Amino acid sequence: MFLPPKPIYPVDGIRTIEALAAPHAQPSLMERAGRVAAEEAVRLTQDRAGHVLIACGPGNNGGDGFVMARRLLQAGRNVTVAFADDAAKLPRDAAAAFAAWRAAGGETVSDFPAAPANGWALVVDALFGIGLRSPVTGRHAKWIDALNAQHAPRLAIDIPSGLDADTGRVLGTVFHATTTLTFLALKPGLLTHDGPDIAGVVNVHRLDIDPPNYLPPMGLQIQPGILRPFLKQRLQNTHKGCYGDVGIIGGARGMTGAALLAGRAALKLGCGRVLVGLVDDAAPAVDFTQPELMLQRPDDVIEHATVLALGPGLGDGEVAATLLERAIRQARPVILDADALNIVAASENLRSLVAAREAPTLMTPHPGEAGRLLRSDTAAVQSDRVASALDIARTFNAVVVLKGSGSVIATPYGRWLINSTGHPGMASAGMGDVLTGLIASLVAQGWPAESGLIAAVHLHGAAADRLAREGIGPVGLTASEVAEASRGIFNAWTIQATKGL
Repeated sequence: MFLPPKPIYPVDGIRTIEALAAPHAQPSLMERAGRVAAEEAVRLTQDRAGHVLIACGPGNNGGDGFVMARRLLQAGRNVTVAFADDAAKLPRDAAAAFAAWRAAGGETVSDFPAAPANGWALVVDALFGIGLRSPVTGRHAKWIDALNAQHAPRLAIDIPSGLDADTGRVLGTVFHATTTLTFLALKPGLLTHDGPDIAGVVNVHRLDIDPPNYLPPMGLQIQPGILRPFLKQRLQNTHKGCYGDVGIIGGARGMTGAALLAGRAALKLGCGRVLVGLVDDAAPAVDFTQPELMLQRPDDVIEHATVLALGPGLGDGEVAATLLERAIRQARPVILDADALNIVAASENLRSLVAAREAPTLMTPHPGEAGRLLRSDTAAVQSDRVASALDIARTFNAVVVLKGSGSVIATPYGRWLINSTGHPGMASAGMGDVLTGLIASLVAQGWPAESGLIAAVHLHGAAADRLAREGIGPVGLTASEVAEASRGIFNAWTIQATKGL
């Protein structure tokens, strides 16, 4: 259950590890990669008889493919290798792998082959590896399109060709894998932006080395094990005053629901009290769905709450800006979401005040809001989500989650993590408000800001995943349902952690 976080390395980190490990690797890293790829091919085709097609490219990714092909051929499997580049220009290790393939009796075809009568049992992309930086064009692009058109499982070796390993951006034409076998460690591009849609099921093989022994992880994929130290059983001798007061400021005219959703989520995760300051003068005095919420004047909430969360339905008028400035000046943890982020982005004064805060600041932008905070745009943010999250964290001295496909968490001192829980059904109204409430509740209960943000983001997605497994979503999933499910998962984590499971 409590697996440790998984290391992530961008391309530069992987290259460093390879350079340190390769001189002592017997057999070579390429031989190991090709062997593991052949074993993966056998696993994927155990219920599918027939030919395997491997498309090899002009670099070391192609070399992995040649080793894989040789291993399969020696195991008695039918293998077709498509290769149309100049063998004389292959890198040294790839050239040796090509020569070994030919020496074993293997042949290559230079035109994309027609499928056998019963179709391919498996098609394998070994065209371009993690070093690709420019769009795939020409014959290689046509081959990728042809591979994608096959009615067969599709295996990518290390990274789907056409996917940027560092950013998850699509570079021209991209191979759509059903399985990606990646080597040494995860790459950020497999986990964020377009990566999760392109890579399919991602399996990591370390090639019999331990990357952190060569280079400390440069990023982490969040796993529940990272949260275990903070999951504590409550003492019997406690009361609501022991668990903090969350203050939610928002709910301008027509957006009351956003603040109430955040408040309900905070309550479900166990803080002592939730104070909701609704900006709309005509807002209700009680939430009849959740009467435990204490609806008060925004100024009173700012005065008394342990933790302040601003933004859900806050609006963008003068009243909102005044409340936001007052909250930012408090020496208490502040969570900035939605409209609060846009107000800060547009104000030099507020930008400076946030950056100068000594109490914890937590920010939860989606890519559009992140673009405004960075004075760029959504496309620029998405072009490198890890770098964008780190830029916001440093600029505002805040712990940041850049929401989206593969949410990125970043800290002012350069630590970053990627979360892989959640699914597209969460692209619906109110999900961000619920996340804000979850974060605020944990921080109010004494979790460090960074750990509280990590836990809430992971829990938010895990709750949605559980609901989808139960048939509640992905389509039609609501934010309220996610808040409810979050409570159950969090309690289960706590029980398992305290019982040593």
